[in-house]
Amino acid sequence: GPVGACAAALLARGAGGAGGAALRVALLEPAPPAPLPAAAPLRTRVVALSRASERILKTAGAWSRMPPERVSAYERMRVWHESVAPDSEAVLEFDAADVGEPNLGYIAENQLLQWALLGAFAEAGGHLEPASLESLEITDAGVGVLTGRGRLAARLVVGADGAESRVREAAGIAADIAGYRQTAIIATVATFRPHEATAWQRFMRDGTLAFLPLADGTSSIVWSADDELAARLVAASEGAFAAELDRASDLALGATRLLGARASFPLRRLEAQHYVVQRVALVGDAAHVVHPLAGQGVNLGLADAAALAQLVRAASAAREDPGARGVLRAYERWRRSEVALMSTAIDAFDRWLAHGAGPVARRCGRASRGHHGWMQLPGRVGSRARVRSRGEPDAPRGERQTCHLVKRQCCPAGRAQSRASTRCIRARASSRRRCARSSSSSPRACAGRERTDPHY
Repeated sequence: GPVGACAAALLARGAGGAGGAALRVALLEPAPPAPLPAAAPLRTRVVALSRASERILKTAGAWSRMPPERVSAYERMRVWHESVAPDSEAVLEFDAADVGEPNLGYIAENQLLQWALLGAFAEAGGHLEPASLESLEITDAGVGVLTGRGRLAARLVVGADGAESRVREAAGIAADIAGYRQTAIIATVATFRPHEATAWQRFMRDGTLAFLPLADGTSSIVWSADDELAARLVAASEGAFAAELDRASDLALGATRLLGARASFPLRRLEAQHYVVQRVALVGDAAHVVHPLAGQGVNLGLADAAALAQLVRAASAAREDPGARGVLRAYERWRRSEVALMSTAIDAFDRWLAHGAGPVARRCGRASRGHHGWMQLPGRVGSRARVRSRGEPDAPRGERQTCHLVKRQCCPAGRAQSRASTRCIRARASSRRRCARSSSSSPRACAGRERTDPHY
């Protein structure tokens, strides 16, 4: 997939810099994607790319290979709860213009992204092996990679083969898996109103619905629904599905019309017990799977690829073994902490919004009127975007409020705090504080704070 192709391209392009020995990189890809004809309709499966991912793809040499007419930049995001109307003052709006950025990110076809990365990998001198992994023979000196076409020898094997990773299994790495009891339904739709480069997301008690703006004026929907509802939606006729979609979206973009087939897949959370073992490293969904509500799955995987490539390049430049224990342990420490913060924040945010967050969300929206809050742009560490209610006037500088974040997730006008042992969302409406406490092995995150709101 794209994450594995990105890791391979980054390693093949830069491994021999600074006087280090160049690395020979082989990529096992049993079914490489064919190039998309310029006039081909946009595919159903798309990914949301952050600005940080854009920089990674440029470094990998893939960004310039993606035709701009097939990549949609979105400039705004509007988020609301089912308890409020989509045009109410309680809708939260994120606008790239407020921080002087051209956009918040991009929507691109998964197949296009993979094709561009494979092209960049080939240009960098990488070897594409059209075969599947059968087994690994791991020793202190290296790894024997057995495929249906023969045997390869390597000093490092990178597993980027998805949630059902054969590499993870062959390396003997166990994974903790938990279901969300939800199914994601994806489709492409036409809407009565133009999307105006805006992403919409509505939170409901039985799921989350997102409209992602596409380059041809249509929208890609990602509807994460409770399993019972999802089964009915998948079985429904096109007309019945469109009617349910109109109800769930509250006609935020007007009436919808289904374009092409729907696809669905069960949602679950996965965390490999180890990201690395002797001479093996996992990246992307092979190491971790998170809920899609924040659209961060591919972005996390691309960040994995960039981190591992950076450490391997440094080892190569120092003429050290790229598969050495120290290199791999540094990668695991780096990425596991980042992923844990994102994953727990997403889960806590999902629970908060799905279980009685409506009244609090409305108060948070009203409390932000006349003030400036701040939210970190998705996938961009260290950047901030203004969060405001629709119709909010500019406020004097002295009245502005600052929302400090743990990485990329935040509840409106408050703070999201994520630790490996605790999951806590604190929402501030005016001067009051409320704490949503989920199952945790440690009570410290909520110590001393009473649950004063019956909706938590």
